[in-house]
Amino acid sequence: MKEDHPPSSALTKKPAITALVAPDAIAARAEAALARAETYARTADAANTLRAYRSDWIHYASWCEAHGFVCAPAAPETVGAYLADMATTLSPATLRRRLAAIGKMHRYNTLPWDPADQAIQRPLRGILRAHAQAPRQARALSLDHLRALLQTCDLSARGRRDRLLLLLGFSGALRRSEIVDLQVTDLLVTQTGIMLTISRSKTDATGKGATLGLPRGRTPQTCPVTAFESWQAVALRKAGPLFRRISVAGRVAETALRPYAVQRILTRRAEAAGIPLDQLSPHALRVGFITEAYERGIRDEDIMAHTRHRDLRTMRGYVRRAGLISESPAGLLGL
Repeated sequence: MKEDHPPSSALTKKPAITALVAPDAIAARAEAALARAETYARTADAANTLRAYRSDWIHYASWCEAHGFVCAPAAPETVGAYLADMATTLSPATLRRRLAAIGKMHRYNTLPWDPADQAIQRPLRGILRAHAQAPRQARALSLDHLRALLQTCDLSARGRRDRLLLLLGFSGALRRSEIVDLQVTDLLVTQTGIMLTISRSKTDATGKGATLGLPRGRTPQTCPVTAFESWQAVALRKAGPLFRRISVAGRVAETALRPYAVQRILTRRAEAAGIPLDQLSPHALRVGFITEAYERGIRDEDIMAHTRHRDLRTMRGYVRRAGLISESPAGLLGL
C-alpha cells in the first residue's frame, strides 16, 4: 500500500521534540529555548538555498507518489531509481542538487540517510559517465562592454538606477544576491570614493560582513559616487533597499528588486548596446572585474581580498579561461 509522502513543509519543520521537556516549573523556559533553537535552525541556510531544496523535494516526492514508492525514509534503491529516471531530462548538476535536497530533508528530520550507499552511488556514477556535460561558465563583461552598457542609461529614474547597479556590480565584483540585498545605508560617500559594506554573502553564512573601497571614477560616466548621488536625487531614500522597482510611469517603489531582475536589466541594456547575449549573465559583472584586474597585473591576493574569494583555484579559473587565447603556447610557434 502506498504511503503518503511528507508535505513540502518538511524542509522547514522538524518533528516535535516537546517530549524532551520535563513537566515541571522549568518547562515553559525549556519550551521557549527549544523554540528559539528551532528558529535559528530554520535560518541556518540561505533563503535561496531553502527555496531550491524545497522545490527539489516536492519534485522527488511527487515522483515517488506517481511510481508507488515511499519517499521518506527513502530506500537507497528508490533514490537510485529516481536519479536514473531523471538522467535524460536533468543536468548532472541538477541531479546532484536533487540528491542534496533529499538528504537535507532526511537529516533535518533525523531520518536515516546514507548517500554513500552503492544503490545510490553506482547509478549516479553511471549517469555522470553517460551524460557528462562541461560546466557553463559565465562570460566576462569587458570594460569596453561596460562603457557601452552605461551609454544606454539616460537620466530617467530607470536609467540612473541601472547605471549605479552596473557600476557597483562591476567595480565591487558583486554577486547578484549581493546587489539586490544592498541597503542605502551600506554606502558611505567620502572625499575619495565610496565605502561599500556587504552585510552577508554566499561565502559569509555567519554574517561577518565585508567593506570594500570604490574610488571615484576618472569620468562622470564611470564614477560610482556620481551614479549613487544621481540615483539618490530621484529615489529620495535615506534607508531601506538601495535598488528598488520602478513602475511603468517611472515612480520609484518601496520594494527591492528581486534577483531575477538583475538579469532582465543586463539583458535590456545589452540589447540596447548591441552586445551579444551568449552566456551573458549577472555573474559577468563579477567575472569581468576579475579578468580586467588580472590583465592589469593586480596581484592574486589583492583581487581575492576585493572579490572575497576563499579559494585561489576558483578565482584563477576565471582568469585562465580569459587567457586561453592570449597566453596560449600556440602563439609562440610562429604560425
